[in-house]
Amino acid sequence: MASLSVCIIAKNEEQLLKQCLNSIKDITDEIIFVDTGSTDKTKEIAKGFNAEIHDFIWQDDFSTA
Repeated sequence: MASLSVCIIAKNEEQLLKQCLNSIKDITDEIIFVDTGSTDKTKEIAKGFNAEIHDFIWQDDFSTA
């Protein structure tokens, strides 16, 4: 059986993150969340979806994250 991992890179997305994660929660086996310095409730929302959370210092480059 195939599995699906979703990786999200985000910063200060509390307004839209819950909607995003709700849209994938039933089809993914894991959510990997890379936070690039959020100061809002973005990480708490991701935790509520049992996401594997990683902090990453933003370096002006999505490919680095």
